[in-house]
Amino acid sequence: MVEQRNCSFCGNAIEPGTGKMFVKKDGTVYYFCSTKCQNNSRLGRAPRRVAWTQAGRKAMGKE
Repeated sequence: MVEQRNCSFCGNAIEPGTGKMFVKKDGTVYYFCSTKCQNNSRLGRAPRRVAWTQAGRKAMGKE
């Protein structure tokens, strides 16, 4: 059984065999579904302040 993962930035499900795994020096693991999510995270953007993420939609009262 393949483990289902969620994107660490936008919260969307990642299909098995796709996406990127980023491991920091302290051992923290981040999973990204696309380079769009990876670059936004690298720039230091908070997911709750970006409109198209699940956290952003929840913060704006859309979901």
